[in-house]
Amino acid sequence: MMNTSSSTPPVAETGTGGVRVSTLSNGLRVVSESMPDVRSVSVGIWIDAGSRDEKPQVAGASHFLEHLLFKGTARRSAQEIAESLDAVGGDMNAFTSKEYTCFYARCLDRDLPLAVDVLGDMMTSSRVRSADVDAERDVVLEEIRMHLDTPDDLVHSLWSEAFFREHPLGREVLGSVDSITNMTRAQVHRYYRRAYVPANLVIAAAGNLDHDRLVELVGEVFGGIEDPGTPLRKSVPPLRPEPASAFTKKPTEQVHLVLGGPGLARGDDRRWAAAVLNQALGGGMASRLFQEVREKRGLVYTVYSYQEVHGDVGAFAVYAGSAPQRAQEVLQVVTTELAKARDDGLSEAELARAKGNLTGSLVLSLEDTGSRMSRLGKGLITATPLLTLDEVVAAVEAVTLEDTRAVGEVLLGGPQTLAAVGSVDAKLRLRLQRVVSAA
Repeated sequence: MMNTSSSTPPVAETGTGGVRVSTLSNGLRVVSESMPDVRSVSVGIWIDAGSRDEKPQVAGASHFLEHLLFKGTARRSAQEIAESLDAVGGDMNAFTSKEYTCFYARCLDRDLPLAVDVLGDMMTSSRVRSADVDAERDVVLEEIRMHLDTPDDLVHSLWSEAFFREHPLGREVLGSVDSITNMTRAQVHRYYRRAYVPANLVIAAAGNLDHDRLVELVGEVFGGIEDPGTPLRKSVPPLRPEPASAFTKKPTEQVHLVLGGPGLARGDDRRWAAAVLNQALGGGMASRLFQEVREKRGLVYTVYSYQEVHGDVGAFAVYAGSAPQRAQEVLQVVTTELAKARDDGLSEAELARAKGNLTGSLVLSLEDTGSRMSRLGKGLITATPLLTLDEVVAAVEAVTLEDTRAVGEVLLGGPQTLAAVGSVDAKLRLRLQRVVSAA
């Protein structure tokens, strides 16, 4: 992708509820939400490419590239990139997921042109030099080693690998020691040129801004790129969940457990009911699992449930960490509570609490520009309808007990995958597998 000062006007615009969306003639989309009562702006460049879009031999390329784009462009050194927002009191960072990558900045409203220029420069003109690849390779390898040394993180990767199997969603976002060690500069640069194209990009911003001015700024950086490129993601065979288990023995004081199975894809109409059920089961201190496993029995310090939501598939899982001698009992209580929820559903009180928690936390989470920007960028990059806050609250409030019972049959009734990391000997493995088989 080449940088240029030419600009291209938007060819289409939509918007609702204070949100405006413009599309440049090269396919790049710009979305914003005005918050006139603040003095700051958050802006993010979202790339429709993540670990699921990599070939196995370059596993971790998206995350590797996230690091490398901070190492310098034709116009700025790595130090100048670091100093640019810091000098005006702003901040800049990035993250990579299985389905997208995001580079973002938060600054005073007057410094929005600077933020767009710096981020755009990184997207279009990074050098990805061989020396930087070699230097940053060691940084990423240290990050992988840190992940491998953190059992309550590692167990989720182990579970995903066992659950998704050959599906690309089963790969670790960081890649592996082998893939990062062997990845060449040419491979990383080729991935950069394929992924960072207008067809794969969304620029999102929220705060005290003018949408037309934002589009103008984006056009100055990206508008002269005439070739939109080709979307990176390829269709893959559908996932066919099967019972599975995976264990990694480590000399730890706890056994870390994840138990889960099939969930819902991102656009599923039942997602609101699934969110309510997840909140009631393991979403907070008042949730069923927290009360039963920690408060009443004192078996764990941490237990929670979560959803893993992707464009074409999803998962629902429960995490818990306990002393090895209590791991079997913990898993037994978890499977019992999940079976009760599947067979009997939630109570009226649980339903009300879960809906109140979700709507309240949603409103509170959107008090800052960063959260607003993320909602916009994630929605557009994942082709999720950009609902207004009132529409989301109404959708949650409309969930009934019957809705949660029906979705519970999906989230809690499929084949289960178990992963465990820690002091797991052969006898404990067998006991844990028997608990899952009997559930």
